[in-house]
Amino acid sequence: MNLDNKLIAVIGLGYVGLPLAVEFGRSRAVLGFDINEHRVAELRAGRDHTLECSEAQLRDAQHLRYCADPAELERADIFIVTVPTPVDKANRPDMTPLIRASETVGKALRRGGLVIYESTVYPGCTEEVCVPVLERLSGLKFNQDFFCGYSPERINPGDKVNTLTKIRKITSGSTPASAAAVDALYRSIITAGTFPATSLKVAEAAKVIENTQRDLNIALMNELALIFERMGIDTLEVLEAAGTKWNFLPFRPGLVGGHCIGVDPYYLTHKAEEVGYNPQVILAGRRINDNMARYAARNVIKRMLRNGIDVPRSTVGVMGITFKENCPDIRNSKVADLVRELQGWNVNVVVTDPWADAQEVREEYGIELGELKTDQPVDSLIVAVGHREFRELSPPQLARLCRPGGQPVLGDLKSLYDRHEAARAGFSVFRL
Repeated sequence: MNLDNKLIAVIGLGYVGLPLAVEFGRSRAVLGFDINEHRVAELRAGRDHTLECSEAQLRDAQHLRYCADPAELERADIFIVTVPTPVDKANRPDMTPLIRASETVGKALRRGGLVIYESTVYPGCTEEVCVPVLERLSGLKFNQDFFCGYSPERINPGDKVNTLTKIRKITSGSTPASAAAVDALYRSIITAGTFPATSLKVAEAAKVIENTQRDLNIALMNELALIFERMGIDTLEVLEAAGTKWNFLPFRPGLVGGHCIGVDPYYLTHKAEEVGYNPQVILAGRRINDNMARYAARNVIKRMLRNGIDVPRSTVGVMGITFKENCPDIRNSKVADLVRELQGWNVNVVVTDPWADAQEVREEYGIELGELKTDQPVDSLIVAVGHREFRELSPPQLARLCRPGGQPVLGDLKSLYDRHEAARAGFSVFRL
């Protein structure tokens, strides 16, 4: 299977799809497709609000064209699907974006076509969910008229060091020939090299356990934080001491949100239950991590009450709403849960974030972004995200944002500041 000079269509131009389309578009013809016409117009104008690709990188992709018209996909021979795979309110996999994308591709798929999925799914999803849709919409036969591949995305939003081409890529195909073709395709752009998996299912499983492993390690740190808080021990000091051993893993407690770590484990547990196994460790980790925002908010409230602050008439400043530092991505941000918990205590919450888009936050969470000002002091502060703008502040600078003469609480959820310096600045400090 020779894929040279074949037109690639990348379906979905978000944090995963755009860098991929841009990299391929530097050397070969690529059609970047997205159903969001505003997104397509933005990219045509040479701008990327996700900040994953610079204006220079967009200009360098000379062979990349953008479109929102599905009819244009009929010219493509290779389709790479990079749409999100979220969970619903009951934490069940929501396959809607994946199925819709497969329907769009199926209508454009021609004999000899190749469809590669990068979206994170459970083992078997490509063949069980996507392939039947492709067959139904195209009228073609799988592994006879068209072929599939799976190469899981490994994009780390906001990371300017571990970028697409520098991360080794897992590849796979539905036949030996298609597997070799998929691997060669990615090897043409991935300087870090590739790892050919033995099957689609193995590649799917490898991806879903990457984030499950991280989720469980962070859950362990969060559970340790819950225990040490009751013992009056500072968790970070314990981890720094334990970290002096060469094989101690440097995980830290925190809020686990985003489109990967807080979501992917549910895809694996969903499939595990389908095959008759009740996963216990994975779901236990999920329960711990999903409750950390509520736990953090309640601990700040508890300290405010101890300090004599009238909580129902208080104002708390929350610094950060994105799911990770130095990145505008707000998907599945657990800071929103923290804000709702505070509001449940009738606290007036002022959320500020220099990286987040105010309209996106409003539409996604119903939260209005504001500013923290010295002339509009708050009663306490929670630093929820480790943006560099927040790291550059000192505890005395933070104290100037709080009501003079009060006894403010500093919820330093990322342990950005020296807790002793913060105490000298007048704060009661809470850290995870």
